[in-house]
Amino acid sequence: MYSWDEDTSKWYGEKKYAYAPAAAPARAASAERAKAAGPRTYVKGAGPNEKIIDPKKTVRSESANPLIIVVDVTGSMASWPAEIFDRLPLLFNTLSQYRPDLEICFAAIGDASYDSWPLQVTTFASGFDLEQLLGSLHGEGGGGDAPESYGLFAHWVNTHVQVPNAQETPFLIVFGDVTMHKEIPAWQIEKVLGDNPQGDVDSLRSWQNLSRKWNTWFLRRPTGKTGDQVDVQWAEAIGKQKIFHIEDEQRAVDYAMGLVARSWGYFGNFQENMRARQDENKVRQVSKPLEMICPRCGAPIPTSAGGMFKCTYCGTTLKI
Repeated sequence: MYSWDEDTSKWYGEKKYAYAPAAAPARAASAERAKAAGPRTYVKGAGPNEKIIDPKKTVRSESANPLIIVVDVTGSMASWPAEIFDRLPLLFNTLSQYRPDLEICFAAIGDASYDSWPLQVTTFASGFDLEQLLGSLHGEGGGGDAPESYGLFAHWVNTHVQVPNAQETPFLIVFGDVTMHKEIPAWQIEKVLGDNPQGDVDSLRSWQNLSRKWNTWFLRRPTGKTGDQVDVQWAEAIGKQKIFHIEDEQRAVDYAMGLVARSWGYFGNFQENMRARQDENKVRQVSKPLEMICPRCGAPIPTSAGGMFKCTYCGTTLKI
């Protein structure tokens, strides 16, 4: 497992990497807390910490750089929280050196028709506080049908999340692999979120509304086929260009970090980070698809582009 300190000497890659010094005091504080807490572990318990994950709460970040990371924890997807937990210090320490006020909110999605905890959400936090929050999530398994309650999560973001100081459209990254229920029954919203809706809510419309305020990406597990019913539905929900097919499931967090780093202008540093952990072939495998799209809108970038490139769709300027 990765640690909260600055020691990268045990990383497996051939290159060396050093974190930016500006955020060193914050990393040192997290490292001290981690040392006091003992070895890092991720143990799947009998259930979540309900005091932490209750979706009836409203969560608010005063940060200019909030980030939401969402994981489908049903069926085979239930191993992904452990993968993210393993790389949590790496994820936060890497991105927070680019923007020190980064705050992350985690969410776990299940199936509200079957699960006891179909939507689990944390508050926004930073540094070592993220350990307890992510460790409070629990994967149940979902139901017998393929669709899951992604729509319930989108409705929660639209009604229970406040990020008044976001300096630009903040990232919201979903790790998933299946379709969603087309409608969110009013009884689920009342039971899970504690709200009193006027009636059922359209899931796709909820995602469309969410995507106007969040830079939303669906990082799809390497199963299924491009253009299948999963792609079709998610394209209607967030736009075809915002569906990203992961090639290597073990590098899921790297794809997410790469998207954010590229958007923030630190893609080269991110690649150096990867080279200290992976061989060059793996760095190229992760980098190539990220270099072919705009990290803000997902539009393709011409292979002939070089130097500074301005996206003709959203106006984002990128260093190629």
